[in-house]
Amino acid sequence: MASRLNPYISFSGDAREAMEFYRSVLGGNLSLHGYGEYGSGGPPGYDDKIMHGMLETPAGFTLMGADTPPGMPHEPGNNMAVSLSGDDADELRGYWEKLADGGTVSVPLEKQMWGDVFGMCTDRFGITWMVNIAGQG
Repeated sequence: MASRLNPYISFSGDAREAMEFYRSVLGGNLSLHGYGEYGSGGPPGYDDKIMHGMLETPAGFTLMGADTPPGMPHEPGNNMAVSLSGDDADELRGYWEKLADGGTVSVPLEKQMWGDVFGMCTDRFGITWMVNIAGQG
């Protein structure tokens, strides 16, 4: 397998719900591995939490995530975003509508000065998404 770079999101106890939500938005195969799968070696109270999750979509996206383990601070911030871009307007608008539902739109999905349709939102899990539809001037 060739090397690849994937976004990896840390969650505060709701990784299963978030990763299942992203599968409902983007489609694909979701693999979730909980701390409880590894016997009594997991942290106390974490049997139902996600140690590693990976979503691989038909469009070729890969998104990874997990619940932050105890002892590590979970500090959501504004220093990362997940970007979806391409020229399939219907597909990208569909992703946008689902991601923005229940979240906060900071930049409406509309034509921008550079000629593309672009929008930015924060989903209901606190993750920032950027959607750019090329050539929709």
